[in-house]
Amino acid sequence: MKSDDPPRRRAPGMSQERRREMIVMAALPLVAEYGAAVTTAQIAKAAGIGEATVFRAFTDKDELLDACVAEALRSDHVLEQLASVPLDQPLTERLAEAADAMRAHMTRIGSVLGALHASGRRSRGPQPRELPDRATSFRATREALTELFEPDRDRLRLPPERLAALFLSLMFAGARGAAGDPESSITEVVDVFVHGILK
Repeated sequence: MKSDDPPRRRAPGMSQERRREMIVMAALPLVAEYGAAVTTAQIAKAAGIGEATVFRAFTDKDELLDACVAEALRSDHVLEQLASVPLDQPLTERLAEAADAMRAHMTRIGSVLGALHASGRRSRGPQPRELPDRATSFRATREALTELFEPDRDRLRLPPERLAALFLSLMFAGARGAAGDPESSITEVVDVFVHGILK
């Protein structure tokens, strides 16, 4: 470096909150695969950081696993996807996109919680502070679905708000029963929901 070159500045450090988010995103697929048996060394390697950095961001592995559960349960991602569904599409296509987004969201929740449960981890008592409020998430998802029914309000047998609640219930029931009925497709479910079961 020449003497007249300006001194190099170090890149600004990552905030603690951003570092935690980055570690959690790297940890999620590992938690879904290994459950509580995942090691902080595996997580650090996936995140491209040293293991000591994990413990500067989280008190211990349990706190990190709690943060992974909270992230899996967050509805932000699915709400963004629902909001991006084009309203000028036919109703069946709108609902198929919505169902696909919701199924992916519930699959992620199931894989993380299922892996933790299968590996012997139980709740430590009070839920983590950052755990999303289920009632608020449910209401926000129902409102996002209501918007997808709204363009067809005049053609619907029930108000969009009621149909959104029914569709949401159907999606939750489908997620619980998916293992027992792997043949059911999103297109089939949406078609029956929109057109009924009669010929």
